[in-house]
Amino acid sequence: MTPKKLAERKERLAKLDKELKKLFPNAKIELNYETPWQLLVAVQLSAQCTDKMVNKITAELFKKYKAPADYVRAGKSAKAVAEFERMIKSSGFYHAKAKNILAAAALVEKSKKDGGFGGEVPKTIEELLRLPGVARKTATAVLKEAFNVVAGITVDTHVIRFVQRYDLSDHKDPVRIEKDLMLLVPKKEWGSITHRIIYYGRYLAPARVYDTSKDPLVKIYPPASKKFRVV
Repeated sequence: MTPKKLAERKERLAKLDKELKKLFPNAKIELNYETPWQLLVAVQLSAQCTDKMVNKITAELFKKYKAPADYVRAGKSAKAVAEFERMIKSSGFYHAKAKNILAAAALVEKSKKDGGFGGEVPKTIEELLRLPGVARKTATAVLKEAFNVVAGITVDTHVIRFVQRYDLSDHKDPVRIEKDLMLLVPKKEWGSITHRIIYYGRYLAPARVYDTSKDPLVKIYPPASKKFRVV
């Protein structure tokens, strides 16, 4: 990103976020959870799935599987794994999600002297990234919501689409997009801007043609009126 483009994008995003704050002043995570582990599970289930569906799944899942140890037991036999998969099937890609969640539980439950985390969800991004199925999106979300630790900007599909629509990065890869956003967004906003962007994509600007004349952000950057989906 050239210095000129950086300055233009920083100014544009500041204007866009000013409007987002007006539109969604109370934006927050919409996944239901009570513990850091439950949040980790919910975020993993949310990949390619709506938060509404995840909350429906976890309402029953968290009654049966409360702590990492319960998930470890669920991975002990083919029958137990099949039952776990059945409960999360509606989230999509349930074989892979079950494999990752159950493996993550095993690593969380493993003792620290054996390379695990002694029953606690880790509180650093480096350690979270050691867990199966956890990439930066999941890690930054868990750190922010469970531990109030801001280690970056959570980049999901809503954020990727927003960045492309409003020309805020030259990249499509989430990690590189995050790096660009960290240059554009004041650090004090890193932990909250994702929620506002998600609300924008979820409640005002869907990934399909809609009435952009009612979208105040499009007025700030008119070319966004011609772009909807992630390319």
